[in-house]
Amino acid sequence: MLDIKITDGEFQVFQKIIYNEIGIDLSNDKKLLVQSRLLKQMLKYNLKTYSQYLRIVQINIKEKIEMLNLITTNETFFFREINHFDFCQKDIFPKHPFKEKFRVWSAASSVGAEAYSISMLLDNAFAKPDWEVIGTDINTDVIEKAKLGLYPEPWSNKIPQELRKKYCLRGKGKHEGKFMINGILKENINFKVKNLLFPINDIGKFDLIFLRNILIYFDNKTKQLVLDNVVSNLNVNGYLYISHTENLNDVNIKQLTQVSTAIYQKKGSNDGI
Repeated sequence: MLDIKITDGEFQVFQKIIYNEIGIDLSNDKKLLVQSRLLKQMLKYNLKTYSQYLRIVQINIKEKIEMLNLITTNETFFFREINHFDFCQKDIFPKHPFKEKFRVWSAASSVGAEAYSISMLLDNAFAKPDWEVIGTDINTDVIEKAKLGLYPEPWSNKIPQELRKKYCLRGKGKHEGKFMINGILKENINFKVKNLLFPINDIGKFDLIFLRNILIYFDNKTKQLVLDNVVSNLNVNGYLYISHTENLNDVNIKQLTQVSTAIYQKKGSNDGI
């Protein structure tokens, strides 16, 4: 395979574009990662320098989106950080007034494993009309995969057996070795492409928001911006989940009160944080 090196200057331009578009602050040690992830586009267009590819990205919005899709990391699995889901069942669901629909936002949903995980629990705790899940991500490719709900069979090992039996369908034929999420869950889930750097006013407010494994990619300024945007969609007394590997020590959280490990509750009014 052709070995095309990215220069320091070219990498700095990619850093700037990626930061401005999606807020991810790439450190200098990510230079080889960018080089490797974009190599297939270099080969696709038969380019000799990353400067040539940069020119395509800067004039072609579809290629810019493809570049951002290739750069964004989407590691995920079902029931990740299981104590968060235990907290839902023990401390959140029982307190919810059943006269109101329980709404959950998976704000960096990747290929949908997080959204489908919480949906399995919601479907057991609430009647069909009484819950809804919205999944969003900046990456257009993973949103399409989330809508499909088709995963490698080993991923099902993380799903509790009783839920796996109820909501996972074994693939056959061309889907051998995979499983698909049962359509009864998909009826209550909607996946959308959204950028957390901007206020999202068309999805409503939520009782629970997952904002996990995304803040670690931002500097403090961007982290504050994203947090403000997301928490403005959180109902008073609603809960925000971040990852166990993240913290909110360097941002202003005002109305948020920590109630458990990586779990916060919103206090006060619904007028932002």
